[in-house]
Amino acid sequence: MIYAGYTHLTIYRVEFQALVPDWFALDKDFVVVSSGLVEIALGLAFLFWENRRKQIGWALAIFFLLVFLGNINQYFKGIDAFGLTTDRVRLIRLFFQPIIVIWALWSSGSLDKK
Repeated sequence: MIYAGYTHLTIYRVEFQALVPDWFALDKDFVVVSSGLVEIALGLAFLFWENRRKQIGWALAIFFLLVFLGNINQYFKGIDAFGLTTDRVRLIRLFFQPIIVIWALWSSGSLDKK
């Protein structure tokens, strides 16, 4: 998460901007920078705030659901970014998002019955 946030602010900033849907009411660069900062904050919180890890896991899962809009936009608009240069590859990428959501919940202990 920390590295992903870093890339939002630096090396992949323009590519991330391309994924922000045109209908989204905020400036694309603002969305990319703020989501990068959120990723860094969530990554650091996950590492260092152990007694809140379950809540952070839920926050990560919600974040992953929200950014899924960008992945859907990438597929439907045929946007080449991050090495995803065919519709088939972009479609396959969509099926990994639920896995990432479940991973955030599992790794944080949020799926435990306790």
